[in-house]
Amino acid sequence: MPLDTSTYHLSLLRLDGRRWNELRRLHAQISTQASADGSSYLEMGNTKIICTVSGPAEIRGGGRREGVERDNAVVNVEVGVAGFSGMDRKRRRGDKRTTEMQNTIASAFTSTLFTHLYPHSTISINLHILSQDGSLLAVCLNAATLALIDAGVPMKDYIVACTSGLTPPASTLGGSRGGNSETSDPLLDLNGMEEQELPFLTGAGGTVGGDVGGGGGWV
Repeated sequence: MPLDTSTYHLSLLRLDGRRWNELRRLHAQISTQASADGSSYLEMGNTKIICTVSGPAEIRGGGRREGVERDNAVVNVEVGVAGFSGMDRKRRRGDKRTTEMQNTIASAFTSTLFTHLYPHSTISINLHILSQDGSLLAVCLNAATLALIDAGVPMKDYIVACTSGLTPPASTLGGSRGGNSETSDPLLDLNGMEEQELPFLTGAGGTVGGDVGGGGGWV
C-alpha cells in the first residue's frame, strides 16, 4: 500500500504515531559479545544491529601495505545482512549497496579514530543486520561507535547519525497546507516505508567537533 504523504503536515502525526521531529524507540547495549574486543547491540525502531570490533591488531608479514597506511591503522568494515532481516530474501553480501555502506563507515571512522597511534595495524568492524526498517546506515554508524567505545579505541569524537527526509510540496499533492504550497516539510529518523516514498539523507557528525572529517556531514 503506497504511503500517504499528504498527511505529513508538521502539526499532524506520522503513520507510526510520531511527530516530524520525534525519533523512534532506542535500545542500546555494550559488551554483548565476550569474545570480541568491543561489541554492541542497537535497536532504532525495528532496525536491529549487532556490532563487534577486533583490534587494533598488528598486520602480519606480507599484509603490510605501502604509503600512508604504513604509519596508520587500517579500518576494515564488513556488513552482513541476515536473510530474515527484511522482506527481500536476496543475499546482500558483496552487492553495491552493502559495499557503499562499508566504504562510507570505514571512511567516517578513519577520519575520527587516532589511527596514527597504531602503525602496521588493523581495526576490524563487523556489523550484523538482524532486522531492517529504515535508517540503516545511521544505525550502523551508531552501533559501531558504541562498539569502538567498548573496545577502548581512542577517538577524537563520537560519531552519531540520523536519517532525515523531505515530504513533497503540497502543490504536487493537489492540496494546501495553509502556507507556502512549494515548501517541503522535514522528517527525522525515517522508517522503512518512509524511505521507500521520500527523498532522504543520512547525517553524521560528532558530539563535540561537528561534522565528521571536518567536511560535509551528510553521507
